[in-house]
Amino acid sequence: MPDLAALSETLGVPDLDPELMTHALTHRSFSYENGQIPNNERLEFLGDSVLGLVVTETLFRGHPDLPEGQLAKLRAAVVSAKALAEVARTLGLGDHLRLGRGEEASGGRNKPSILSDAMEAVLGAIFIEFGIERAADVVHTIFDPVIAEAAKMGAGLDWKTSLQEICALHGLGVPTYVLEGTGPDHDKTFTASVVLTDLRFDGGTGRSKKDAEQMVAEIAWRAISARAEAQSTDDSVDRTGAGAS
Repeated sequence: MPDLAALSETLGVPDLDPELMTHALTHRSFSYENGQIPNNERLEFLGDSVLGLVVTETLFRGHPDLPEGQLAKLRAAVVSAKALAEVARTLGLGDHLRLGRGEEASGGRNKPSILSDAMEAVLGAIFIEFGIERAADVVHTIFDPVIAEAAKMGAGLDWKTSLQEICALHGLGVPTYVLEGTGPDHDKTFTASVVLTDLRFDGGTGRSKKDAEQMVAEIAWRAISARAEAQSTDDSVDRTGAGAS
């Protein structure tokens, strides 16, 4: 297992207690197989709140003109399990995890849920040792690029909500999702379709129901947006033609 000192250095906390960092990287599966030693779930609980507070304040101060609903979407995108897992992968956090044999064998070092939980636990450990100011510095260092990217996403912050909004705008009804899962419980793949009043869109896939639904919602949103834009162009041409005559 790689040296924890390198990870602490990357995070900007080279003086973090190695035992505390080890605690933050101990999954419950390892704990179960090693005499119920402390796992990282309590630190994860704490780190979730630390991350949420720092990100919320950053968004509040950085986007003074955004309404509450849009701020909530931005925050959800930044602190989502998917975003946390990507940050954890960038940091190489998976290489440092202490996992039980079962999780090790099933690819636990790359599972989004395990990586995101460990990322939060590490932030919780930093807060415990150094307090909110130092923890906030770490959050800014590794999450400010995520915040900046989320601010550019627009409808992509939450495709399901964006689809619901565009459907309401054009009178297309409330989206209903149809899901199907295949494969064993530990390695399922989900496919999703979305049904509107007179339309159906297919093509959503993912390792979780949420991912599959978000994908098909994006497909539907883009199709409806393109159709609405084309209709708007046709109407504009018709009005121009009528004016010319």
